[in-house]
Amino acid sequence: MSGVVHPPGEGGKRRAPSKRRWGSRLVLLAPALWLALFVLVPLLIVVRMSVSESVRARPPYRPQLPASLDPELWREALGELTLDNYRDLAASSLYGEALLTSLGLAFVATAIILVSGYGIALAVARAPQNWRMILLAAVVLPFWTSFLVRVYAWIGILKSDGWLNQAFLALGLISAPLAILNTNAAVVIGLVYAYLPFMILPLHASLEKQDPALLEAAADLGASPLRRFWTVTVPLSLPGIVAGSLLCFIPMVGEFVVPELLGGTETLMLGRVLWSEFFSNANWPLASAIAVVLLAILILPIVALRESERRRQEAAS
Repeated sequence: MSGVVHPPGEGGKRRAPSKRRWGSRLVLLAPALWLALFVLVPLLIVVRMSVSESVRARPPYRPQLPASLDPELWREALGELTLDNYRDLAASSLYGEALLTSLGLAFVATAIILVSGYGIALAVARAPQNWRMILLAAVVLPFWTSFLVRVYAWIGILKSDGWLNQAFLALGLISAPLAILNTNAAVVIGLVYAYLPFMILPLHASLEKQDPALLEAAADLGASPLRRFWTVTVPLSLPGIVAGSLLCFIPMVGEFVVPELLGGTETLMLGRVLWSEFFSNANWPLASAIAVVLLAILILPIVALRESERRRQEAAS
């Protein structure tokens, strides 16, 4: 026999890298398929409905994309798509007011959550090791109860004869019940309560990683406690601040439950407008256009975050 005799196991060694490559490709392919199926496809459906026309039919929009591959049918269907829904959004002051109200209330609530959540996260991170898990469990404990039930509870707290007004009257702080429920203040209170854990958890993750030796070094150099906080603690926790702020701000802009239950008729947020157009008016194309515009606006802070993170990594390297 002629030819080269390979040592035992050499062929297996040659095939191993190929198997690893296929394994790594499958690991990357699984989340890509998941995102395509449950994120990209629904998004394309919403965008497609946003350029349709509302009609009294099932489904309540047209044109319907043809089931066949006939180019003429597809050309006719695509020719009926319109941007009228986006023009209506731009021309109506109602939607602009709802957008500004949503952004304003979300910004105020996020600022309050950041200030209060930073203190809680710092206290948890500086607590003794055996107490940290107990304190973190207390932070996430509200998640064990239904979100809807927790918001309903605030109605009993904030109404005219509720617990808050009764406590203020008993302490002599007020002479008459305050009108808190069905106001923007009630919406901010509900948003702060509902989203506070989403700020505490990423802040705690950043603060817990900080090396106490850095604070000791700053103290040795003569820095006061306040200066150590602003020059050492806050800059090192910036990733947690940004992540927590985005986790709170983005969903609060499109919030529906809190303004619906705690806000009055004057509290007009995009989540309520979208629900009204979709379910009450059965105007799916206009509701889809609102969702697309809201998504486009909320993508901006995410892009800004990625850009700042890229610059920070480049500066660190």
